[in-house]
Amino acid sequence: MTLTLGQFLSLGAMLFALSVIGIFLNRKNLIVLLMAIELMLLAVNTNFVAFSYYLGDMHGQIFVFFILTVAAAESAIGLAILVLLFRSRSSINVDELNTLKG
Repeated sequence: MTLTLGQFLSLGAMLFALSVIGIFLNRKNLIVLLMAIELMLLAVNTNFVAFSYYLGDMHGQIFVFFILTVAAAESAIGLAILVLLFRSRSSINVDELNTLKG
């Protein structure tokens, strides 16, 4: 049984839609927002790998490697900021975090 390009793209579209729904439905918890953003990057990476495989080109897979590297750094920095905000405010509710306003 082989998977077609349409099946990979539909999986990526479902993951992307799930992450967009997660962002719009839950705007209060910062951890869930960060997870939804990571899921969105995963959906895009799935599409890049699918196109790269079916076109026989390695550029898409190399691009995914760089995206994953940047996503790992972004999540580490985001979680570090989240820990610092939780220590100072004792809350991760987005509505209560107004200290970053300019």
